Amino acid sequence: MEPSGGTRPSPAELRRWRKYLADERAEAAVYRDLASRRSGEEREILLALAEAEGRHEKHWLDLLGDQTGRPRRGDMRTRLLGFLARRFGSVFVLALAQRAESRSPYDSDSDATAAMAADEKIHGEVVRGLAERGRNRLSGTFRAAVFGANDGLVSNLALVLGIGASGVETHVILLTGVAGLLAGALSMGAGEYVSVRSQRELLEASTPDPSSNSAVPHLDVDANELALVYRARGMSEQLAKTRAAQVLRDHDLAGGSAPKDHEAVGTGLGAAISSFCFFASGAIVPVIPYLFGLSGLLAVLIAVVLVGVALLGTGAVVGLISGGPPLRRALRQLLIGLGAAAVTYLLGLLFGVATG
Repeated sequence: MEPSGGTRPSPAELRRWRKYLADERAEAAVYRDLASRRSGEEREILLALAEAEGRHEKHWLDLLGDQTGRPRRGDMRTRLLGFLARRFGSVFVLALAQRAESRSPYDSDSDATAAMAADEKIHGEVVRGLAERGRNRLSGTFRAAVFGANDGLVSNLALVLGIGASGVETHVILLTGVAGLLAGALSMGAGEYVSVRSQRELLEASTPDPSSNSAVPHLDVDANELALVYRARGMSEQLAKTRAAQVLRDHDLAGGSAPKDHEAVGTGLGAAISSFCFFASGAIVPVIPYLFGLSGLLAVLIAVVLVGVALLGTGAVVGLISGGPPLRRALRQLLIGLGAAAVTYLLGLLFGVATG
């Protein structure tokens, strides 16, 4: 098949079409790999996305005709997605796929149809929805991991640098770092325990009392307060009356509503242990040079480099999970963390000069 103008495609066009063909095949394989790790509705959605990529594949096959050439591999990004999908099949892969769909070149390519460009935008929204499910499932653990580790990195680096800049002995810096690690980790653990327990208690207090069903058969049909129950839950007056009539008929005060998902919140003890461990894992990093007997400027530089690398890592993970640019999130995390530590270091220098 030749372009609409009837001319034979140029070598550059053939290369571009073959690249698109390879990318569509690779993206369809990613969705099939992800589907193999899912079940139910999510599996069906991913297989439907793979089928849609197959329609795009056919478009490029039709354009290429007998000039398909040797099968090509997709670009590095799509191949990486495929590798991650086969090994992990996690929300990280969906977040990456979401970014990949949003960068489709079909909008500006005259050889791609408007329907294909529109498809890619919709695919991005479908993957965004699937990724959101995964984000919601891990939101509690992820929050504790990222914030705990980041707090440990920044707070203990600031503490170690501030104390070190005041001119104290190396063993004092080490003891201060270890004390900061333990104090911060215990504080994080206790705070997370109280936070999660309070959240569960609030959910439990808002859950309808099942024993209230026993009162339904004895209500005065002409003057009952069931409508007030549903209006208190946020329904309009008319909808509340309709629901009340249904409850009187079915004798089910919950009205088929889904129970509150207390398990999504997690347990207080589990959250406390996780926060303790994540904070400690971050707080130990700036202490490492002093644990190995280093001191002075060398210890400071190594601590800053180690913490910087860790901050880049946590920032990139946040970017991947949120579907944002990983490099930008990583640099933001680095600048904020090292900026806070630098301020503390300067204050330590001023304190050391003032008391010297």
